[in-house]
Amino acid sequence: MTVTAPSSTPGSARTPDESALADFGYQQELRRRMGRYASFAAGFSFISVLTTVFQFFALGYSFGGPAFFWTWPVVLAGQLLVAACFAELAARYPLAGAVYQWSTRLSTPAFGWYAGWLMVIGRVVVVGAAALALQAVLPAIWPGFQLIGDDPAPTSASGAANAALLGLILLTLTTVVNVLDNRILTAVNTIGVTAEIIGVALIVTLLLTHSDRDPGIVMETGGAGGAIGALLIGSFTAAYVLIGFESASEMSEETVNPRRTAPRTTFSALTTSGVCGGLLLLGGLLAAPSLADGRLATEGLSYVLTSTLGDGLGKVLLADVVVAICAATLAIQTSATRMLYSMARDRQLPLSATLSKVPARTGMPAAAAVAVGLLAALLLLLNFLSPEALLAIGTTCIAMVYLAYAMVTGPMLVRRLRGRWAPPGPDERDETGRPLFSLGRWGVPVNALALVYGLTMTLNLAWPRAEVYDPTGGHWYFQWFTLLFVGGSVAAGAAYRAWRRRGA
Repeated sequence: MTVTAPSSTPGSARTPDESALADFGYQQELRRRMGRYASFAAGFSFISVLTTVFQFFALGYSFGGPAFFWTWPVVLAGQLLVAACFAELAARYPLAGAVYQWSTRLSTPAFGWYAGWLMVIGRVVVVGAAALALQAVLPAIWPGFQLIGDDPAPTSASGAANAALLGLILLTLTTVVNVLDNRILTAVNTIGVTAEIIGVALIVTLLLTHSDRDPGIVMETGGAGGAIGALLIGSFTAAYVLIGFESASEMSEETVNPRRTAPRTTFSALTTSGVCGGLLLLGGLLAAPSLADGRLATEGLSYVLTSTLGDGLGKVLLADVVVAICAATLAIQTSATRMLYSMARDRQLPLSATLSKVPARTGMPAAAAVAVGLLAALLLLLNFLSPEALLAIGTTCIAMVYLAYAMVTGPMLVRRLRGRWAPPGPDERDETGRPLFSLGRWGVPVNALALVYGLTMTLNLAWPRAEVYDPTGGHWYFQWFTLLFVGGSVAAGAAYRAWRRRGA
């Protein structure tokens, strides 16, 4: 791994944050302006419970029935274990491209490269999947948003094509914001997060106060493959929602006091999202007009809001969901851009010289942002080909993210077991003089459980279930899409590295 030699403007004094970055061999190119709330917003916007719960509620319910609610606390507990490990790393290595940087320093440059490679591709897929979420909301607000055909269901041919068109429009806007000054980016994110939190509070309150159903309904199950099989598929909803909490760490080089701020906002973003999302699921189940008419399994929470609260109020709240989707797509694209930038400045990717450029006028990696936007847009074109592409894209991206997470927690556990992960010494402190975050004696059990959970969930997500990925039959490539895509990504990475070695 190569790094940029540190430099500074003659006669200028480095801030403590810039000096800490220089110790890793990097110069301060990104603008360091983000405070604690902006850091929290980066993680919360990425998770965006309004975006993802509205997008995947129907999937979870269609297989797991009301009992799919219980998959939420299970996945949240597993992700908190991973977040605890990441918080330790965020305190020690406050660098953009967090997963890539952490895996490289915990293992070998080659292993870290593959972790970063999978994460970049996975993040690009997540950007595309997030942009597709507009289809789950906009046509429910006004039929005029159905620009292609007349069936708004995301799994129909016209719904899938319309989702791609709306997503392309959104990606154009988020890419523009991602090449501007990061004050604009931070402002948009902050407004989006504030609106989302207010919206969640209002939606949950209204759903719970309009409920005539007993909470005991969450003990009922349904769907395919028996109770266990159904709940394993139902867990896809929580698995998709509760990722991206490490985005606060991705923005470390733009955060003031990152060694202290990033670990705290990693936890706060995940726990806040976990509580909000769980209440949304419960409220939706209790307030749904019917659990048996099939609409909850196809239209999800949009159906609950408009049916229970009336078109007027329901559509106002759905408009808030649109704001959350836009903010989420922006935040995810930003996170993917920082990962791409981090690897490119180490000269680890094709066109690295271009992708790592940061214009002094904006302090934003514009070329990397445009690259992410274009790649995500190309991915959306799959939706024009087949409705099943929506689910294939969504599950593939989360499987790749979980695998990349395991490529951090795995080497971290090996280091612990070999006695090469010592707790912070008395001189290792954050920018405010406080000791760095550490799991202490809980490190090994928490790390081990985080790794087991991550690998188990990766396997669950990637398992080629025909009833999930190819429900209409005859499309074997969709059934095996996740495994094929991950395998193809690894093969492409190996081919690129071999080509680089020959050209060196």
